[in-house]
Amino acid sequence: MKKVVNVLSVTGFMFFGAIQSTFAQEAAAESKTFHQILKENFIDGGPGFMGIVLVALILGLAIAIERIIYLNLATTNTKKLVANVDDALSSGGVEAAKEVCRNTKGPVASIFYQGLDRVDEGVDAAEKAVVSYGGVQMGLLEKNVSWISLFIALAPMLGFMGTVIGMIGAFNDIAVANDISPAVVAGGIKVALLTTVFGLIVAIILQIFYNYIVSKIDGIVNNMEDASIQLVDLLVKYKK
Repeated sequence: MKKVVNVLSVTGFMFFGAIQSTFAQEAAAESKTFHQILKENFIDGGPGFMGIVLVALILGLAIAIERIIYLNLATTNTKKLVANVDDALSSGGVEAAKEVCRNTKGPVASIFYQGLDRVDEGVDAAEKAVVSYGGVQMGLLEKNVSWISLFIALAPMLGFMGTVIGMIGAFNDIAVANDISPAVVAGGIKVALLTTVFGLIVAIILQIFYNYIVSKIDGIVNNMEDASIQLVDLLVKYKK
């Protein structure tokens, strides 16, 4: 859980730092609080697109936090588990080893249990059970991660769409006023820039979480594969 707090803290600082740097000039020009400036710029960016970008951020963060908590709970000390299973097999047989797995949380212990449950059918059957159930556990680890990548792609796309719409509005204002002065086009350009900035900030935040989650999954999967090989070796030794 300490890693989760650290990631959330770093991401939060990056998020607010990016927004503060974007609107620093406005803050200096007007004596307003950061939240007031953020609220005004959010409204100026257009509640339609900005609201959708905000929803993408909220949903992406919700999934990311849920995955981080799940992955941290799924992390197991595989060396200790293998040693305990080895001791249980030597002293109490398969049932004692299965009891060790039942009392241990995480996907590695679940895979071990499935292999031990099929050991009476032979080592080959146990190995097939380990491989099959390993695929199931891998799917559970990767559950909903694709949604985070969707929000990473969606947020800047929505921002760029807002940019295009803002520029179209600016050119419409030029056509109506028949004037190309800065005062005429400033509103549309501001909307265009704000939606782009917010979309990119959301994508950056979610990308940090996504990379952490993927690296965490890779680490757990590597431990699963290594531990599964060790389990098969233990079963071979036990059956001799």
